[in-house]
Amino acid sequence: MIYDLHTHSTASDGAYTPAILVRHAYEAGVTHLALTDHDCTDGLVEAQAEASQCGLTLIPAVEISTTWHGKSVHIVGLRIDPDNPELKRGLARLQTQRVSRAEEMGRNLAKKGIVGSFEAARELAGLGMITRTHFAKFLANQGLAASVRAVFDHYLVQGKPGYVHTEWAGLEEAVGWIKNAGGVAVVAHPQRYKLTGSWLRRLLTEFKASGGEALEVVAGTSNLGDIQSSASAARRHELLASVGSDFHSPEHSWLKLGHLPELPGDLTPVWSLWND
Repeated sequence: MIYDLHTHSTASDGAYTPAILVRHAYEAGVTHLALTDHDCTDGLVEAQAEASQCGLTLIPAVEISTTWHGKSVHIVGLRIDPDNPELKRGLARLQTQRVSRAEEMGRNLAKKGIVGSFEAARELAGLGMITRTHFAKFLANQGLAASVRAVFDHYLVQGKPGYVHTEWAGLEEAVGWIKNAGGVAVVAHPQRYKLTGSWLRRLLTEFKASGGEALEVVAGTSNLGDIQSSASAARRHELLASVGSDFHSPEHSWLKLGHLPELPGDLTPVWSLWND
């Protein structure tokens, strides 16, 4: 069995529609796929229909934006009930915040002479949510940076013209939504936050105390050192281990659906909680 428990579709900032994402995952050999769009579950119905057609097991999921001690931390919820009222209310609140953030980003960029960015980002998003990635694509298309990644570095991170500070859900709050919806809470890509050892221990201690159960030990950008470090953290805090490519687009050639290193053999995978 091949698990990929962290992916994105056009419902948030992915390049593929939910159905096409599922089809590509199936063709890549993935047997169990979680669609974890940012702060929304809108793509799950379409993804499930395609998964039923090709025989792939779709795991309903979401990636929730949280603010923890001033730091942005993403929490994946696996095996959620997307119709859970508490979860739906929470995600609706975050979606409203995303729209407000996007509008302010557009105003900030306009002050720097870059007009029309909000409208362009909204068009690129289509029926999905407007994210920073849509702004980055617009700015890259305007020739303002060499790549989408470079746009983030020059325009969209803290201290740059398009950055907007946003207070997302609290850590305990987000874990509560996931638990209330019957899901398993996972700290996504821990190495990306660039936390010191003491800060990571503090995060995982508070996460587990809130009801969190797993850590994404193998992420799409993980090198051997990252995996070893995350594995040690999972052991220390007695957390289950998850894996996920964090696939967004084929443009990111280093992130491939289902192409992930194996988990260290002594860790307990999060899917051990499930029967299929």
